[in-house]
Amino acid sequence: MFVDTATIEVSAGAGGSGCASFRRERGVPRGGPDGGDGGRGGDVVAQVDSHLRTLLDFRRHPHLKAGRGRHGEGSNRTGAAGKNVIVRVPPGTVILDSASEVVIADLTEPDDRIVVARGGRGGRGNARFVSSVNQAPRQWEAGEAGERRSLTLQLKLIADVGLVGHPNAGKSTLLSRISAARPKIADYPFTTLEPNLGLVRIGEWGSCVVADIPGLIEGASEGKGLGMEFLRHIERTSVLLFLVDLLEDDPLADLATLKGELAAYSPDLPERSATLLLTKLDTIPPDERALHLELRGLPAGALPEEADDGILPEVEGMRCLAISSHSGEGLEQVATILGEMLKEVDPT
Repeated sequence: MFVDTATIEVSAGAGGSGCASFRRERGVPRGGPDGGDGGRGGDVVAQVDSHLRTLLDFRRHPHLKAGRGRHGEGSNRTGAAGKNVIVRVPPGTVILDSASEVVIADLTEPDDRIVVARGGRGGRGNARFVSSVNQAPRQWEAGEAGERRSLTLQLKLIADVGLVGHPNAGKSTLLSRISAARPKIADYPFTTLEPNLGLVRIGEWGSCVVADIPGLIEGASEGKGLGMEFLRHIERTSVLLFLVDLLEDDPLADLATLKGELAAYSPDLPERSATLLLTKLDTIPPDERALHLELRGLPAGALPEEADDGILPEVEGMRCLAISSHSGEGLEQVATILGEMLKEVDPT
């Protein structure tokens, strides 16, 4: 089960109290104070675990508590420190303070870690209070309480490419054809209920991660359909593939809707490098394809057989290619396009 949000309550350990003790030993009439300090409370530490893919465990166990420090003891013995609690999260987890909604950390790299709640300091024992005017102090300090916080965890998938389209535009089918991913595919809207990732080969040695998010509808940025629940998963992507169904009466209007929803969610998203893929080409007879595209304001040069030279026409500032995930037409060119876009974004 894919879970990408969770709220947890974390409690760091309290520090141990200091000890009030006096050395009493035969032959030592003036032993003096020897009360040790209390141990520090344990911290709550969030750490990336690259083997995790979901926040499901936190729905089941939302309360996490570190160990408290032990009290100090006589003979100047300091109490043991409390045991830290490691909160293991998947790569791409954003941690926010639930009350202020301030971002505490954005953990993306393997083994990234941060202390999200600090343990309390241990109290001082009476041996710490000895002075020239107080040779036998009896005062000691209680340990400090550990931090307690409510945290919101949000998972944003780490992928190079994001697939964006209306429900049943063919995103899952495309991902299943260009990668080893096996997302659910069916002939009804909102088949995809959770994001899917696939590793796509883009050259002899290269590869990239492609994310298929649930379909967007008009008003998604305001919560309609599956709403903005999954839009966060394309925030980290470097490039976008817009998928528009060729059978729609006005594909360009569908494209405008998609770009509008992305802009409403984050103004930065529509500005990213993108390519328009016109899907379900196999449903149109070969001798009618050019006319079909022209009647919908789309260039006939977007057909795979017309784009063999690698030069693609542009639609609204982005490259345009018609494909069929069912027959495989244009899929080799999709891998080439991905390689070119990613190289433009990151030449290294």
